[in-house]
Amino acid sequence: MLIATVGVFFAIVGMVFVAPEQPYLVLGAALIGIGTVAYEIACVGYNAMLGQVATGPKTGRVSAIGWAAGYFGGIVLLVVLLLLCIQDFGVDGRGGLLQLPATVAGGQWDVRVAIGIAAVWLAVSSVPLFLAVPEAPADPSRRGSLWTAYADLGRDVARLWRTRRNVLAFLLASAVFRDGVGAVFTFGGIIAAQVFGFSPSEVILFAIVANVVAGISTVLSGRLDDRFGSRPLIMVSLVGLALTGTAVLFAGSAQVSFWVLGLALCVFVGPVQSSSRAYLAKLATPGREGELFGLYATTGRAASFIAPALFGLAVTVGGSTRYGILGVVVVLVAGLVLMAFVRDETRPASRGAAA
Repeated sequence: MLIATVGVFFAIVGMVFVAPEQPYLVLGAALIGIGTVAYEIACVGYNAMLGQVATGPKTGRVSAIGWAAGYFGGIVLLVVLLLLCIQDFGVDGRGGLLQLPATVAGGQWDVRVAIGIAAVWLAVSSVPLFLAVPEAPADPSRRGSLWTAYADLGRDVARLWRTRRNVLAFLLASAVFRDGVGAVFTFGGIIAAQVFGFSPSEVILFAIVANVVAGISTVLSGRLDDRFGSRPLIMVSLVGLALTGTAVLFAGSAQVSFWVLGLALCVFVGPVQSSSRAYLAKLATPGREGELFGLYATTGRAASFIAPALFGLAVTVGGSTRYGILGVVVVLVAGLVLMAFVRDETRPASRGAAA
């Protein structure tokens, strides 16, 4: 996880040197690709460590607090970037308190410096994790190369198919609905700007408020997760996301409509992500958490094309960016349907019956 985190850091730092001009396109795309791969690898280890810091009835609560902390950290960073780099304080072509050149001809240094600050933020905020969280002992018998890892992946899937098909069912369902949830973030800003006329500063302001709402709802959802179970909370949240997303389709073009519905979407986003991680952590066999969360990441990436494809198809058929939300809703509903076939093995009664 340390090596992958360093990889993410350098990928973000590299983006500082990417100007908004055609010759830099390949470099920017390559850095995004490298950073995304490194991030996914880091997340496998990070999520697997949940079982080391939380066990039993508090898993959902700890997962929720951790996820909410990410939202609140994002709030602080967004405020810093908005004030230092992005906000227009009335000086032509200059952004933020640092008065950075904000035009394309000036190299768009307001955005590029903001990216550099984000890289420093990542490096500094990751230090406590590596210093404070104890490392689980490695299993020498499970060492291997990159090539043997693919063979291990096939064996792991085959073993789960023979012994724990319900886990595979969850991995499939979560891959689909996590793609839909990710699309809410990916395309939310696009819809805000193109359909509701948000300026870049207004998009960032909305993101700040959205993180506040998502963080609070995620913290509160942790107790609900531990009391009622992860699966019911995931399904209720998916229903909320689908209904709210559908409402955006008929919301007109007033910005207040997007503020209301967009923030309503954020109420459900955090609980879905947090409870998905908690559910899998409860199912993981001690000592094999990394293996299971590796499959979690792999299946998620394998399905990551679905929501963008349906978003683009809906925009093309509908003739407006607004219709893209319909493609996202379809993915969320598909994930909800698949989740209905997943048994809740984390509840005491379910575990007793399975035994």
